[in-house]
Amino acid sequence: MKRFKWTPSFYVIFVAPPGVVSKTTTMDMGIDLLKNVPGIKFGPDVVTWQALVTAFAGAREEFQYGEDFVPMSPITLASGELGNLLNPQDRDMVNLYIALWDGRSSFEKVTKGSGTDIISAPWINIIGCTTPHWIADNMPAATVGGGFTSRCVFVYADAKETLIALPDEHTRPDHDAYAAALTADLEHIATNLTGPYTILEEARAWIREWYAALWAPSNMQMDDKQLEGYRARKQTHMMKLALVLSASRGDSMEITLEDVVLANKMLEATEPNLDKVFSRIGRTEDSLQAERFIDFIKRHGKVRYVKAYQHIHSYFPDFRDFEGVLAGALKSGQISLYYEGNSTQVENTWLQYTGA
Repeated sequence: MKRFKWTPSFYVIFVAPPGVVSKTTTMDMGIDLLKNVPGIKFGPDVVTWQALVTAFAGAREEFQYGEDFVPMSPITLASGELGNLLNPQDRDMVNLYIALWDGRSSFEKVTKGSGTDIISAPWINIIGCTTPHWIADNMPAATVGGGFTSRCVFVYADAKETLIALPDEHTRPDHDAYAAALTADLEHIATNLTGPYTILEEARAWIREWYAALWAPSNMQMDDKQLEGYRARKQTHMMKLALVLSASRGDSMEITLEDVVLANKMLEATEPNLDKVFSRIGRTEDSLQAERFIDFIKRHGKVRYVKAYQHIHSYFPDFRDFEGVLAGALKSGQISLYYEGNSTQVENTWLQYTGA
């Protein structure tokens, strides 16, 4: 882009409640392929600022572009526990991740203990797994939508898409050959694709229209103040992803209309769940239990009043507290109360989820 470069590094975070979906297994499917590609360098399993500097120093190499030899320091970080890669309370680490995602020709850090550490052409990929609970416990509300989180692509799930009891029954017959072909493709990309990509004019015309719509006052898809940071960086996410899609299709080193349209669709698929990723941040335990109460009724469609109270009784042993939660749910229109038969006795009282 003359004034700056889009470099295809990503911070991808899988988020799901414990035990619901196989976050780490899903991550490992891709990482296992990458580990078979010669020259790919992985960072430490547990990251500190010092460990990251050491990893970059060990990753430094040069590649030939034309007649020049260009330095680079690329590493990939992967962990089934995001807490191993990120300490949101460590400002030095968070600021480093922010700077590296933006793409820099070099990064310099001055410390009292080790003097000046200089990283030549740093490039980093991060993929990690976590839960909404971990995010709520470790990320202050002020960080949501800010520098680091707006640079992440959060992939959220709270239900199994497909029930797979025995994975071998759902594995393609040519699994090993297909994996080998994918690995060979990754190696080809790493070895042969060097230099800048060109954005074709048809793609440029689409991007200009898309950008105008993104920032139009009428665009209310991301009107939450917490998500404004993501909106500001959505184009960068999209262009990085379009570059990767182009590389996956062939060696043209051109970003086509198909690439940018598909990249945008892939990002849009993650956006409806962004609020769920951060939904627990800043919430009181009472409000979380009230949400649990409504979710219980939602799962069953309708529940007897007595059974609903039994479900939440351990947290609201005082019946008046339960009545307050119930009154709030009724007034918000999320659930309704009705009686079966002519009697209004408690055993004939039902609560039904309305879908509001």
